[in-house]
Amino acid sequence: MFKALKFNPRIWFLLGFLACISLLGMGAYFQLVDGLEPCPLCISQRLAILLTGLVFLIAGLHNPGQTGITRYALLGTFTALLGASISTRHVWLQHLPPDKVPECGPELAYMFQYFPLFDTLKLMLSGTGDCAKVDWTLLGFSMPTWTLLAFLMLATLSFMQIWNYKKSDVD
Repeated sequence: MFKALKFNPRIWFLLGFLACISLLGMGAYFQLVDGLEPCPLCISQRLAILLTGLVFLIAGLHNPGQTGITRYALLGTFTALLGASISTRHVWLQHLPPDKVPECGPELAYMFQYFPLFDTLKLMLSGTGDCAKVDWTLLGFSMPTWTLLAFLMLATLSFMQIWNYKKSDVD
């Protein structure tokens, strides 16, 4: 089956970049059109999607040889798994019993203005009670669950590029 999908790594990295742009576009749509305000973990996930997309874009534009492909593939896998870990934390918070959910925190803009940067980043990555609220579902799964699935797919796509190379692929 993989032979039927045998594009060169450059095309796969660029397709991964387009997937990341699509995910960011969907996040913007939900925020700006549907009025869903992102919690700190949602924003952290968006940053991880952006970082993963940048790795894919640079890899696609650079079009390196096997050593470069391996490095980009590992870096893309790492950034996607970093995002997956944030999504996993978010899904875990959403499945906590109501009495175990952490307290809601101040707005992110307030935190950046009045809290030390390290404390703000810690809150962004650990989540608050705001992160436990489920505002949207599709087929019974919340947005962080779908984002986790997307991160795992991006990590797989990136990691598979290590073996998706032929000498003739690179000019």
